[in-house]
Amino acid sequence: MLVAPLLLVLFVPFSPSSGAQLPNQAKAKDLPIATNGQPFPWDRMRLPTTVTPLHYDLAIHPNLTTLDFTGVVRIELDVHEDTNTVILHAKQLQISDVFLLAPEGIKRLKVLEYPRFHQLALLSDSVLIKGRKYEVHLAFAANLSDSFHGFYKGSYRTSSGEVRVLASTQFEATFARGAFPCFDEPAFKANFTIRIIREPRHIAISNMPMVKTVELPGGLLEDHFDTTVKMSTYLVAYIVSDFKSVSKTTQHGVKISIYAVPEKIDQTAFALDAAVKLLDFYDDYFDIPYPLPKQDLAAIPDFQSGAMENWGLTTYRETGLLFDPEKSSASDKLGITKVIAHELAHQWFGNLVTMEWWNDLWLNEGFAKFMEFVSLDITYPELHVDDFFLAKCFEAMEVDSLSSSHPVSTPVENPTQIQEMFDDVSYDKGACILNMLRDFLTPEAFEIGIVRYLKRYSYQNTVNSHLWESLTNKWYSGDELDVRAIMDTWTLQEGFPLVTVEVRGREVRLSQERYLKTDDPSPSEGFLWQIPLTYKTSASNTVHRFLLKTKTDVLFLPEEVDWVKFNVDMSGYYMVHYAGEGWNSIIKLLQHSHTALSGNDRANLIHNVFQLVSIEKVRLDTALELSLYLSRETKIMAVTQGFGELVPLYKLMEKRDMKVLENQMKSYIVDLFQDLIDQQEWNDSGSVSQRVLRSYLLLFSCVRNYAPCVTKATQLFNQWKDSDGTMSLPVDITMAVFVIGARTPEGWDFLFEKYRHSLQMSVKSRMKTAMAVSPLQDKLKWMMEQSLIGEIMKTQDLPGVVVSVSKNPHGYQLAWDFLRANWHTMIKKFDLGSSTISYLVTGVTNQYSTREMLDEVRSFFGSLTEETGSEMRCIQQAYETIEDNIRWMDKNLPLLQAWLDKRNRRVSHEDL
Repeated sequence: MLVAPLLLVLFVPFSPSSGAQLPNQAKAKDLPIATNGQPFPWDRMRLPTTVTPLHYDLAIHPNLTTLDFTGVVRIELDVHEDTNTVILHAKQLQISDVFLLAPEGIKRLKVLEYPRFHQLALLSDSVLIKGRKYEVHLAFAANLSDSFHGFYKGSYRTSSGEVRVLASTQFEATFARGAFPCFDEPAFKANFTIRIIREPRHIAISNMPMVKTVELPGGLLEDHFDTTVKMSTYLVAYIVSDFKSVSKTTQHGVKISIYAVPEKIDQTAFALDAAVKLLDFYDDYFDIPYPLPKQDLAAIPDFQSGAMENWGLTTYRETGLLFDPEKSSASDKLGITKVIAHELAHQWFGNLVTMEWWNDLWLNEGFAKFMEFVSLDITYPELHVDDFFLAKCFEAMEVDSLSSSHPVSTPVENPTQIQEMFDDVSYDKGACILNMLRDFLTPEAFEIGIVRYLKRYSYQNTVNSHLWESLTNKWYSGDELDVRAIMDTWTLQEGFPLVTVEVRGREVRLSQERYLKTDDPSPSEGFLWQIPLTYKTSASNTVHRFLLKTKTDVLFLPEEVDWVKFNVDMSGYYMVHYAGEGWNSIIKLLQHSHTALSGNDRANLIHNVFQLVSIEKVRLDTALELSLYLSRETKIMAVTQGFGELVPLYKLMEKRDMKVLENQMKSYIVDLFQDLIDQQEWNDSGSVSQRVLRSYLLLFSCVRNYAPCVTKATQLFNQWKDSDGTMSLPVDITMAVFVIGARTPEGWDFLFEKYRHSLQMSVKSRMKTAMAVSPLQDKLKWMMEQSLIGEIMKTQDLPGVVVSVSKNPHGYQLAWDFLRANWHTMIKKFDLGSSTISYLVTGVTNQYSTREMLDEVRSFFGSLTEETGSEMRCIQQAYETIEDNIRWMDKNLPLLQAWLDKRNRRVSHEDL
């Protein structure tokens, strides 16, 4: 079902003059009831637009000893309709001293609270007159949050064991209201002037530079920050801490500083250089100067997501910012550069031009994800970031192939639904459809269009159609390409198309349908996409283009060909099924001359053929025959996709008692990649892609007990342990070495001691992963418990630990029991609907493949209430994934067994 008509109703562009009237006339019985028992004068989740904020004057005083804060906010208001009520947001704040500053003097206002919608109503006994300016003044107090959002407390331990406390903010999506009363929706943009009171032992930073510091009685200091540009509440940020900083200035004169805890400030040089380079790149690429005088990047010890784009003060996990040239790996360098590129892209996409409402979150996140790749391709060509883009599209398709998926642009109302928008569909599918459009329009036309969009809507809010209009150009013949008509089919309906291609002589028959992993065929009916097809053939290397707008169509080739490959380099977000003899001709090509196709084309074919087994378009033995060519593959995307399709097959078996087949499957994968594994040197040489691949292959072969790797890793671990961890191991091989070391209780304990005392975040991260894949069940259980407590191991790392344990054949039952036992604590800590909770739910359950486990999962999630998460989309996704696994196993296990037996006979026959 297309949601376009609904979108028009729900998301009319924001303009103050079209403000909804307050329903003062509504009957009292229809209205919600405030905490004091009186009717609350507004009955909707979204705020009215009768009154809008122009400027906030905010003073905050956090006390890092008592772990609470007090504050005062003065909000200058613009009144668009006569009213005597102001509705705004506040969540778990004690509100006092509420006044109206009107032209005729100061008046106290009556306050009503409606906690269910986090709303306050300020009632005036005289009318606020349209067109006049007023100010409201509110004092407030609250505890620092002990979750990871709002104004929350963090801590870290120094190398001498002292615990130090800091306070920092995370307001996206709906958490500014927990820090100060405000109009907490993205379309209510305003300017903010912030003051922070602190002790002299701390520093305060915020979105803007500090203009002065005033001494207060009692030895306290008050920092005054410059007024911000016009922006949304979710981008406001401030931090009070004992951080140190290093700074540089960009070519355009912007001061860039990196903030981190004092003992880690020497790990900031790489991020500082990257931030300078990338901010300069975006300044030029978008042809709009970065509008603030500074950009701070802060590494926060307790941080739930990867990073946050607060304007002028971006915040990061320590692993997302800190880099030690001696101890960090090639993938750390890639990860840090990508996350900085992502947050700095947001300074234009998201901060300067902001989506009207959270239904179009993808306009922020899909763009920032896409710009990571565009910017790094140009600024850091040595990272070969293109080698990693396809993985994003494969991840998005994983979620998007379920009937519980959602359109990229989808109606949302409450905070849980808004949080759920921060998923693979908004980020990865958003990036992949933008990449498809850029390929279709040409990079030059695309760049002109997005610069036009940013310039036209600076400091404003937008909807989907504004972007499509900016990208629509008069084309050569004077015809206009209707970008909106094409892209609405990709953003307003969920899922993606499967294009079936059948070659008959020179005729190529095309048809499209929705790719859907489900028993029920009805949800896929009525879906139609406008698909920018690309293809090449054995007869020519030219990329041909064709826009498929109908259910079926026919193409004519100039001559007959041996093979045709659609979706060249997978620039399009669709799958292809080669009907008739199509797959056989591709298998032949891959077996005889696989380099006739690019590495991305090969990765795309591996992905498509195995995914088509799930919906019974292709037999499993056909997909496995195609996989045989992988013994000659060396390109990272094709190799990792080979693993990505084959490894899950034995992971499903590990959760059942079928050791013989499971071990046969594991042996097949090791044999397939043995030559490539044997070629890997145990050092740090080569390009970033080669180094990432080396790390991957050696880790896999150690986990799979491939004897030469286990021997080498054991030897290295023992030497490292004998040196008390002082011996320098090549960074790329440390995961493999740690995993082998963590198998024995002594090795595990040694690793844990090193983990506790290390100041290198990337090293800690690798140690943590190695400890979580250990076969020692008591250690796995202890690790999860410690991560929840958060003293020795950080609670921010808990989701990663639990999901790693759940993938461990010795730990999956422990992880499931832990998730159930601690569910209520975790949803409070990480917030309902968050991508963290979704990652936990799907991560722990997505390898189950028995009806017993499905019943157990249904029984637990079915017992929840809406307040504890029963309505979350990730729960539906978990059910669907397990059902799909069960169907796959029932259908394909006999085929898999037969194919592996036949191959073993073939191999042993060749050995004779």
